[in-house]
Amino acid sequence: MKKLLATTCLAVGLFGLGSAASAQECGDVTIANMNWQSAEVLANVDKFILTEGYGCSAELVVGDTVPTITSMIEKGEPDIAPEGWVDLLPDVVNRGLQEGKLVGAALSLSDGGVQGWWVPKYIVDANPDIKTIDDVLKHKELFPDPEDPSKGAIFNGPQGWGGTVVTTQLYKAYGAEAAGFTLVDTGSAAGLDGSIAKAYERKQGWVGYYWAPTALLGKYEMVKLDHGVTADPAEWKRCNTVADCPDPKKNDWPKDKVQTLVTKSFADRAGPAVMDYLKNRSWQNDTVNKLMAWMTDNQASGEEGAKHFLEENPDIWTKWVSPEVAEKVKAAL
Repeated sequence: MKKLLATTCLAVGLFGLGSAASAQECGDVTIANMNWQSAEVLANVDKFILTEGYGCSAELVVGDTVPTITSMIEKGEPDIAPEGWVDLLPDVVNRGLQEGKLVGAALSLSDGGVQGWWVPKYIVDANPDIKTIDDVLKHKELFPDPEDPSKGAIFNGPQGWGGTVVTTQLYKAYGAEAAGFTLVDTGSAAGLDGSIAKAYERKQGWVGYYWAPTALLGKYEMVKLDHGVTADPAEWKRCNTVADCPDPKKNDWPKDKVQTLVTKSFADRAGPAVMDYLKNRSWQNDTVNKLMAWMTDNQASGEEGAKHFLEENPDIWTKWVSPEVAEKVKAAL
């Protein structure tokens, strides 16, 4: 009995040393908590899993795309940017990667950040011939302008948004005015959201600019229109994104690369198990849309959203980690 007890104590002691070593290996970790909903909830998912599953001492720090990634390169902190929209500053990110100060981990959004022109799904269900922007422009009667029902309407974002500039240029490129459509300035993000909600609740036609992931697309099922042409990056840079360019051409809207970035110093000290998690951890827009819709409806914080996701979607997140880590995370929920 004494021998059995001693053996048991030794095993427990070794297990404890292993856990302590794992925690020490990961150590303190700072995670950028960006100031938009999808990034906030992902930062909280990382904090929970790294803390409970890997024994890290994780802390969220306030962040935003440009200052966070710049600080990671120049100061080596914070350690992790869970949702880095790298196409917003490609030169800075590439410099960090080339100089060995940043390490690229998983694509935060496996299907990328998506922008473009959308219509309600019930419109497509009732009119299966509508697949592209050109198809919409043949049916102004389905998308009446609230101010002049004899015309169609394309709803744009507020002034100052990059997507608003592109939508204005695509409106010209696709000949929307000649097709009898007006371009509606919704004035604000709330105005744009409200125009979709109003149309959807009344089952009316709507077409215009929007993006994913968003809570609104988790609540209202929308279909992104095909642009009917292949992407031309040079033309996109030359004219589609330039407000005063006089001759925009039809073009496809490129998907934004949204990637998790890690400082090289953290990648070196965190150990392979933690980095395997960060290289595997990826989700789709549809998952994030629905999660953000739940958060909005329940006025939930990022922390509450993260726990809701982990409780409701083990089929997704358990694929990111080992069975042992998954059990630790489940036990902590």
